[in-house]
Amino acid sequence: MSIVTVQLGQCGNQIGFEVFDTLFSDSHSSQGLCSKKENEAYQASCKERFFREEENGVPIARAVLVDMEPKVINQTLSKAARSGQWKYGEHACFCQKQGSGNNWAYGYSVHGPRNEESIMNLIQKEVEKCDSLSGFFIIMSIAGGTGSGLGAFITQNLQDQYSNSLRMNQIIWPYGTGEVIVQNYNSILTLSHLYRSSDALLVHENDAVHKICAKLMNIKQISFSDINQVLAHQLGSVFQPTYSEEGSFHYRRNPLGDLMENLVPHPEFKMLGIRNIPQMSENSLAYSTFTWAGLLKHLRQMLISNAKMEEGIDWQVRPPISGLPALGKMSLKKELRFNTSIANLVILRGKEVQSADLEGFKDPALYTSWLEPDTAFNVWKTQRAFNRYEKSAALVSNSQFLIRPLDMIVGKAWNMFASKAYIHQYTKFGIEEEDFLDSFTLLEQVVSSYSNI
Repeated sequence: MSIVTVQLGQCGNQIGFEVFDTLFSDSHSSQGLCSKKENEAYQASCKERFFREEENGVPIARAVLVDMEPKVINQTLSKAARSGQWKYGEHACFCQKQGSGNNWAYGYSVHGPRNEESIMNLIQKEVEKCDSLSGFFIIMSIAGGTGSGLGAFITQNLQDQYSNSLRMNQIIWPYGTGEVIVQNYNSILTLSHLYRSSDALLVHENDAVHKICAKLMNIKQISFSDINQVLAHQLGSVFQPTYSEEGSFHYRRNPLGDLMENLVPHPEFKMLGIRNIPQMSENSLAYSTFTWAGLLKHLRQMLISNAKMEEGIDWQVRPPISGLPALGKMSLKKELRFNTSIANLVILRGKEVQSADLEGFKDPALYTSWLEPDTAFNVWKTQRAFNRYEKSAALVSNSQFLIRPLDMIVGKAWNMFASKAYIHQYTKFGIEEEDFLDSFTLLEQVVSSYSNI
């Protein structure tokens, strides 16, 4: 089944390019661990999901590119064309001459309704080229104007027009130190709207990815391209094909549906995070060897201590002992330490994958009391390596990982709102104070729900 990707704003378009480039490069690299037949099956499965064929044989990304300024879209199109390996559809882009000025309301209330018909027509044309549609993967930031405001608007439209198809939004969480003075307003408005119209929010925090570039990739001058390549590696490790069941060599048909089924058991809880292990520079990779036992021990501790990367894991954090209160149940005023999960999916790729022992992830102490570990934990595997890593593991987790960042964004936005700072920039485009209050209420409920699992 195919996934149609919608790339929104500068952030969404730059990440989208890196994602397609990673998916294509990985699927066309020869992996010595696999037979030619299996490599071909993997390639075909990846292509069905993310690419379609054109007459001249160059695969076309199943994507629609949207931005309110032409510069980034033009750069993205030419980068894809220069690669010579794949490209975007000739008529799969929409841009205008004027951006949203980092104003969510302008993206949502002005650009959205004004350009709704043109954008939805482009999406419909891409959908019609799929034999079978799994759903939509929408890439956007939550802090700016176009990606966040227009992104929320388009996601609502997708919910209305394709109610039977799944919607997963990959969202970029802003740097804590701030890029835009109104980023907390933009973020709460985006998140509250997406919570109503999306099936799952796959969150990447800029601060965490920046740290991975600095500490694990050893990059001195970190660019957006470096950050986007780390994001693309993490997303590729989740979306590339895996076997449909234990012992099978058939690849799974409906990755988006399977992800949602495994990870979003209740509509109140739809925040997902990704962790990858190992993650390192290409230079280091050539001199490194890994065991499944070592990788999975680290990955489990990253999960329970809420570490975003393997460096600096807090090994003191332990699951709660039965009958005693878990540290994770404390109020937000105290330190949240143990990261309780609702659902986890581990994806293993590479050599001797069948020998990996995952018992540590089946411990009931890791999960909320209202789900059995058999339901809450799933594993996907393939012996085909990913992106030149002989062995690699990805963890997609629905857990308490985002409580603190979300609470901080809501708190900062509330402090600004209480003093009426910058509210006029939103009300002049039709967003009322009531809309802000609705957003605060919804997100405070999300924080409360996750705090109490």
